[in-house]
Amino acid sequence: MTELTVVMPAYNEGGRIYRNLMETANQLSRITDSFRIICVDDGSSDETASEAKRAAADHPKIGVISYPKNRGKGYAVRRGILASRSRYTAFLDADLDLPPFQLDGFLRKMKETDADMVIGSKMHPDSKVEYPFLRRVMSFGYYILMKILFRLPIRDTQTGCKLFRTDRIKPVLRVSRAKSFSFDIELLAIGAKFGYRIEEMPVVVNFSRGDRSRSKIRFSSIFTMAVDALKVKRHVRKVKSLPAE
Repeated sequence: MTELTVVMPAYNEGGRIYRNLMETANQLSRITDSFRIICVDDGSSDETASEAKRAAADHPKIGVISYPKNRGKGYAVRRGILASRSRYTAFLDADLDLPPFQLDGFLRKMKETDADMVIGSKMHPDSKVEYPFLRRVMSFGYYILMKILFRLPIRDTQTGCKLFRTDRIKPVLRVSRAKSFSFDIELLAIGAKFGYRIEEMPVVVNFSRGDRSRSKIRFSSIFTMAVDALKVKRHVRKVKSLPAE
């Protein structure tokens, strides 16, 4: 069994997805020889699919899932994780603002603590975060909202670097419904409801690595995320059990 699969959801990342997939493979090879990368092209309208397939042709440990209609990050991550056959499965944002080498520490934390989920946290005191002040304010506001709604014992639900025990996350995915930004909080809330152990890790974030104008978070997104979070809360209440994997 492969030790680690990394799922990278991508939407209109055609200008950099080849480079970022190859860089991810390079960094992961320094962590373990037993890994696979699954790039999920979420119905991109640019050359993301063809560039990802070019990377897969050039590297034997890169695979691609592609479909024609944009379905949202949550849907893309779900598709990728359900395709994983590894002991551990992570998902990582395709822009590489969060460098893949950090998964080494996540894996060690998971093995040391027997955690079910290890998540990156920008609010961890040891995190090194470089991103715009406005983005910080919006993230903090969302944190407060999530704390009020879900009361989870974690500080950051949205950082795009998370690691799971594959056999534990797949049952959660089968009862999850969210397809966009609220996907992260839904997974964590369902896991916490059923007693999953969740550990936080510090992260290195360099938002300036990419084009700031490409950020998908806008003020208008906050309202949408709040509405989605309320829907997630109602759904989590309805989940009474997890299916056997």
